[in-house]
Order: sequence, then C-alpha cells, then structure tokens
Amino acid sequence: MQKQERKVVVIGAGFVGTTYVYALMHTGLVGEIALIDLDQRKVKGEVMDLEHGLAFVPPVEIRSGDYSDCVDANLIVVTAGAKQIPGQSRFELIQRNAEIVKSICYEIKKCDSDAVVLMAANPVDALTQVALKQLGWPRERVIGSGTVLDSARFRSMLSRHCGIDTRNVHAYILGEHGDSEVAAWSMTHIAGVVMRDYCAICQGCDSKKSHEDIVRRVRDSAYHIIDYKGSTYYAIGLSLTRISGAILRNEHSILTVSLLLQGEYGIDDICLSVPCVVGKTGVERIVTASLSEDEQTALKASAQTLRKVLDSINI
Repeated sequence: MQKQERKVVVIGAGFVGTTYVYALMHTGLVGEIALIDLDQRKVKGEVMDLEHGLAFVPPVEIRSGDYSDCVDANLIVVTAGAKQIPGQSRFELIQRNAEIVKSICYEIKKCDSDAVVLMAANPVDALTQVALKQLGWPRERVIGSGTVLDSARFRSMLSRHCGIDTRNVHAYILGEHGDSEVAAWSMTHIAGVVMRDYCAICQGCDSKKSHEDIVRRVRDSAYHIIDYKGSTYYAIGLSLTRISGAILRNEHSILTVSLLLQGEYGIDDICLSVPCVVGKTGVERIVTASLSEDEQTALKASAQTLRKVLDSINI
C-alpha cells in the first residue's frame, strides 16, 4: 500500500507512549499517528486530550487505531508493557513483558508491514531480541531504543560537570540499557578534543574520581527517578522522537540503538547497543570503533549478562 504521508503507530498508551506522541506531534515529522492499547477508554481519553492541542502544533492527525494501521505505517513504536516499580531491576520485568511483546508481534506480523519496529519497553535489549525472533524480519528493521537515553544522560552530566554546552559534548554509552552498560571514554570528546586530553588541559578536578562518579550517576539515573516519582517518561519520549526523526527523515544519524550483533565487536547473537547509522530502513550499518581493552572486555561482559537473562526465559 502506497504511503501518502509519514505514519507512526504507537502501541501502548501509558506514560511513555503518550509522552512520545506528545513530543512527536510538535515536530512536524508525521502526518498521522495511530495510538493502540487494550484499554480503549484510556486511548479515547488520551487522543481527545491531544487533539485539543492541534491548533498549536504542525498539522497532524492523531487517532485511536488498531493493528490494521501497521499495514501502511513507516514506523511502529512499541511502548506497551508492565512498568518498572521502585527497587525492581529491569530484568525482573522480562518474563511478563516478553509475553506481552510476543502477542503484539503476532498481530504486527499478520499485517505484512514493511515498517521499522522500534522497541521501547523494558528490558529493551532482551525484548528487542524477543520481537526480532517473533517477527522473523531482517535485523536492521527491528531495533530498540537501547542506550540513546543513557548516552544523552552521559552527555548531560559531562556538560554540567565541565561547564560546556551539551551540544559540544560527544559521548556514548554502549552495551545493555541497564546495570552492565559501558561508558566508552575512548570515544568521548569535547569539540574534537578527546576526554583524556581535555582533562589534562582543564585540571579542574580529580578526573578518575569524577569519571567514576559520572558513570555511576548515569547508570543509576532511572532508579532514582522511579524512586522519586514512580516512572520515567519525559526523556525517553524525547529519545524516541530523536530516533524517529533519524528514521523518518532518513538522516543517517549515528545513534546507540539496540541491534542484534552478528560478530561485530566480537559479539554474536545478542541485542545490545553500539553506534549505528540510522535511516529510513532502520539500521543501515554498524560503526565499529576501536575501544580500549577494558571497554571491550566490559562490553563482552554486558553481552554475557544479557545472554544469561535470555537463557532464563522462553522466547
């Protein structure tokens, strides 16, 4: 079916799904957004509330939808799933959310869509792998939000620490979106100056201690936010909008989305985040960077952590 306008289907009308729709409607990226959820009354209320703001944003149609909307969608974003509660690890969510993702993918697969599927439910790496297996699509079309948010947190904290505009700080978190994530300091730079050299010039702190503290705060951010207010949704909504823009505008942006690795970085048959070139077909190619020995070891350890989780469930 010919696509007349960019169309996004969002599956899940919880905090993340609706915050993403709210952020997306401001961008002018799409002509149509269809929101799907088992709770039809909630979808109706969310759509009505969002529609009342259409006078203040670029033209877009927002409506309640069903799985038939996937047929001509450019992008399908899955946010549905049980939310993480205070004190609960992302991994404790997996069995329950894996069953939810299986049922969603069953419906998507019936639509014979050529869309890109973007997974946002947690634990995102494992659920991306569940979705990929259930759909049987090429790996580049089934991706997870991965560590795009973690990388943004990393840049934000480095920006605040160094007193530099976030847009001039380039930094990546790799691996699992979770406790075993890896800060790629060897890929971190400010205005083209690698972090090691920048710290030597600045000498404003104990760089080793500061680096460890920043990584800890990045890793633990979600736990603190969940403890404070129950869930996270603003920053992930914006992260999903950023990934969506790369896909819908065919930007060829480098983002740390979660993808099934097939030998890259010495890792095979595991979904985790590495720098990827993202465009209209999903992941166009993987950027293979030269990591330090410690970073490479940590990335493989992150993959092993995810492997243990996957081995513990039926996908």
